[in-house]
Amino acid sequence: MFGIFDDPNALWVLTGTTLLGVSAGLLGCFAFLRRRSLLGDAIAHAALPGICVAFLITQTRSLGPLLVGALIAGLIGAFVIQVIIKRTKLKEDAALGIVLSVFFAFGIVLLTIIQHSGAGNQSGLDKYLFGQAASLIGSDVRLMAICAALVCVLALLFFKEFKLLCFDSGFAAGIGFRPGLLDGILMTLIVLAVVVGMQAMGVILMSAMLIIPAASARFWTERLGTMIVLAAIFGALSGAGGTFLSTLAFRMPTGPLIVVTSSVFFTVSLLAAPRKGLIAKGYHLIATRGRVQRENVLRSLYEELEETGPGTRTVTIASVAGRRGMNESNLRSTLERLLREGLVIREPDGFRLTEAGLEAAHGVVRNHRLWEMFLMYEGQLGADHVDRDADTIEHFLPRETVGELERFLEIHGLEPRLLPNVHAVDGIDKAEGGTA
Repeated sequence: MFGIFDDPNALWVLTGTTLLGVSAGLLGCFAFLRRRSLLGDAIAHAALPGICVAFLITQTRSLGPLLVGALIAGLIGAFVIQVIIKRTKLKEDAALGIVLSVFFAFGIVLLTIIQHSGAGNQSGLDKYLFGQAASLIGSDVRLMAICAALVCVLALLFFKEFKLLCFDSGFAAGIGFRPGLLDGILMTLIVLAVVVGMQAMGVILMSAMLIIPAASARFWTERLGTMIVLAAIFGALSGAGGTFLSTLAFRMPTGPLIVVTSSVFFTVSLLAAPRKGLIAKGYHLIATRGRVQRENVLRSLYEELEETGPGTRTVTIASVAGRRGMNESNLRSTLERLLREGLVIREPDGFRLTEAGLEAAHGVVRNHRLWEMFLMYEGQLGADHVDRDADTIEHFLPRETVGELERFLEIHGLEPRLLPNVHAVDGIDKAEGGTA
């Protein structure tokens, strides 16, 4: 099962794909944040004619000359993209599409010419379309290692500058940097990383190594440094994992399996990331909806007691359902939750707020009416226009904001009579609160 460690050629392939994953994942973070994730795809397609021209000139399939040709063609493609964006009214997506399709078509034409010419066998050049990691040998991997190390070192040396470029290029220009030059250096490094990985991944799949590890890492962190480390790890594991799987599956290509492995990391990140994953977001959404419904019911109980006046201590399910427009089944479920939390007590004719429940309900109603008064006095809105907005925002007002609203009322001498008076609710006169 682990015969890969006994096969020198398989170890070369494993080393090469792992290095490729590290360099592509690292640079992919900057491309991702610059909203240029598809730049690698365009450059990879643009590099194909450079490979063909290098073969026609040198008549050799040696990796060095072919990579030089691919690098030159990739740089030309990147330059053309920038010219189209800056000198025409076309957007970046259109420029990427034009360069990708035109250069790739030119490369296919050159491949066909080579195939039908007497210059030599083109066998091996077509492998750059889909990649053939199994063809990597020691000299190829050494060259890839040098290029990958160069890419990583330069990216880390320019880390602060690239960070400024990604998040605030205007500020970078203001403190003396040249965003155009930095962008050119970044694009050159991306071109180099793409060209190095083309033999293993191919023109078509190479962009996945730039996009997927960076996108996966983005789910786990808000810090660029951490994102880069995670993307490099995901890229390395994807390269190594795909290579290992290709040795287990008979005649399965390494490049596609690397992308499949990378997609597994992306799927896990998409689902299980602690803050941005779908599971965490779903849990937060359900919890938020439950809290909003709980607070809405508390507010309805309080307002019902306010309207019925002294002497009334219990509220019926029907009256609350009519006030909130809620389904009685959902309302019963929420009241059962409030019962478990000790905020209400079940009575023969309905439910009654406990002291803790009255205090909680008073806070919700107070937030609602503070926001209503702010909108009426500051926004010059009528009372009939502010209830729905306040009904939404009351659940999400931080304590600092509530304090600011209270100070706003004091400074402007606004009438506090609309605010809830907890002592006006009959039967529970020990709860904290009162008029503002």
